[in-house]
Amino acid sequence: MTTFAVAAPDRTSAPLVRLLRSELRMMLRRPRTVVGLGTLSFVPVVAGIAITIAADGDGPVGEGLAGLVEGNGLMLPIFSLLAAVTMLLPLVGATLAADALAGESAHGTMRSLLIAPVGRARLVAVKAFGVATVTLLACLLMSITGTVTGVILLGGDGMLTVSGTTLSFVDGLGRVLLTTVLVSVQVWGVAAIALAVSAWTDHPLIVLSVSLGLLIVSGVLSAIPALDWLDPVLITTAWESLTELVRDPIPWSSLTEGALRAGCYILIGYSLTLARMLSRDG
Repeated sequence: MTTFAVAAPDRTSAPLVRLLRSELRMMLRRPRTVVGLGTLSFVPVVAGIAITIAADGDGPVGEGLAGLVEGNGLMLPIFSLLAAVTMLLPLVGATLAADALAGESAHGTMRSLLIAPVGRARLVAVKAFGVATVTLLACLLMSITGTVTGVILLGGDGMLTVSGTTLSFVDGLGRVLLTTVLVSVQVWGVAAIALAVSAWTDHPLIVLSVSLGLLIVSGVLSAIPALDWLDPVLITTAWESLTELVRDPIPWSSLTEGALRAGCYILIGYSLTLARMLSRDG
């Protein structure tokens, strides 16, 4: 008896670079992404105008970093990023994560993604890359508009630190870039948890609710002295230490600890996302 071998259909995986480019193109074309990026880009401009107007008055400009921005233009993007990391930037990261998976499920396109010739681990990697890249883009846009606005409206040849020293213009730009990177890492931690929630639900609003709830609960718990033993595991604990970036020299211990804590949240979030996607039917 003659037997015939039946060839299995060729299931060729799409090139990774093309997948990443396609994901970024799709995310950047969403109206809510464009609106979010535009709003964040405008935040430093509004802050710069407000500080300029306040500086023309008789009273003080403000306390803390706000008071240091007057005549110290390179401090404006850092001030704006540290203000936005408390809510605006995490909200953008959570929104991107909600659209990445829960949004696909809500629009009925998740099943086609799961049966496409792309491994599920690769699918998670592509979605995570898209969320992380657009989040970094949001921080970069704030840094760029903040730097330009600060130099034009507030002036300054360098950066005056809270330690009383003055950095050169190039060193000041380095501090702005470092702040951008570290703030992005903190937002990535929130986005990773949001992506994990997004993998378990079909409703993007649930992702936003859980993410914002996490930030609020973490902030409340960190404000209670009797619960300070929880600080090492709260996602918002390291955000206050980001102000150390405007000291000279930089005290790296708290910043390193905060980056490692965010890295743990990133690892946990993406691990939960991958575990869910590998076991998901549709």
